[in-house]
Amino acid sequence: MASDNSGPLQSIDAPGIKLPNEEAAGLRQDVQRLLGRERWDFPGAQPVSFARHHLKELRSKDYYVCEKSDGIRYLLYLTVDPSGAEAHFMIDRRNDYWYVSTGSTHIPTTKAEEGFHVNTLLDGELVMDDVGDGRKEPTYLVFDCLALDGQNLMSRELPKRLGYFKEWIYNPYKALYKKYPTERPFQAYVLGMKEMQVAYGIEMMFREVIKNLRHGNDGLIFTCLGSEYKPGTDPHILKWKAADENTVDFRWKLDWPLLQPDEEDLAEGWTEPYKLYHDVPQIQILAYHGGNGPDSYRPFGEMYMTEEEWEELKALNEPMDERIVEAYMDEQKRWRFYRFRDDKPNGNHISVIKSVLESIEDGVTKEELLGAAKGIRDAWKERQQAQSRRG
Repeated sequence: MASDNSGPLQSIDAPGIKLPNEEAAGLRQDVQRLLGRERWDFPGAQPVSFARHHLKELRSKDYYVCEKSDGIRYLLYLTVDPSGAEAHFMIDRRNDYWYVSTGSTHIPTTKAEEGFHVNTLLDGELVMDDVGDGRKEPTYLVFDCLALDGQNLMSRELPKRLGYFKEWIYNPYKALYKKYPTERPFQAYVLGMKEMQVAYGIEMMFREVIKNLRHGNDGLIFTCLGSEYKPGTDPHILKWKAADENTVDFRWKLDWPLLQPDEEDLAEGWTEPYKLYHDVPQIQILAYHGGNGPDSYRPFGEMYMTEEEWEELKALNEPMDERIVEAYMDEQKRWRFYRFRDDKPNGNHISVIKSVLESIEDGVTKEELLGAAKGIRDAWKERQQAQSRRG
């Protein structure tokens, strides 16, 4: 294996070179054919927010649970470039394609160290792991496998999809870099695999898995074992967050106060009212209702922002108006700014917003989740025993 000078990714927000739309179009078509889809939009599955009634769901069906990383969601497309070389593309939720330069990361096959995968699509989160001494290591954590070397796996159950990934991709990858450990620092990113527990292993997730993470965490993800992979909103993927950590993506619209010209302004010939751009604007938050027309975004409420927060945003020297923003609700039931979400083409759909609000108002606490573990385990064991008797 030859070293590559490109080195690790420096940002998870921009994991490579963003392809122009006309160049990405062919890749989108390839992925569309690979998955047997007619639509050209982002093919990733989206979870629903965890609400109290989902405790019954966890008792009635088998689920895995994994930690929800505080990173950025990407699909990873492993393929071949026009020259015949291995190529990796990160696909964000805007359905934009980011090219990870050739040779900067190699993922071998089981047949040969030099071999590589084509027509393979993975789902995961890109995080920055803290590896000590102030060093950060970009890591792509896989939690699903949609296609493997041209074989569409979406109709398979989750354990089988993960099994294919582990056997045919992850194990050969780990073996390669165990054999060539000095090559790892030259890779654009490290390939990892989300640690999955059965749904009643909630205590272990909090006590061991999350506690020992080298990156941020903002909740749990429960995924039904028996479900196929479903692009778009999937009611069998449940996103749990503590009530005070639930967030919503809006589009915001900024409106600054108008100041009427005073005598000094009039004397200088300034006769029209002007906006006080240095002051905190009135911030209207808009909910997405679908489509692309003028009525696709509708007023939902207002956002509260302090002068200090506004000063910090101004210091970024970036365009502010009409952006997608992630917001949370504070103890006084006010929407507050958390971060920009330029990786998303639209805010959350109004149905998702209502679901998140339900989670906030009828949320399940960490203590309640831990308390439910025994009932989830007992129901799981009963299903196993019933299946054994039948089989």
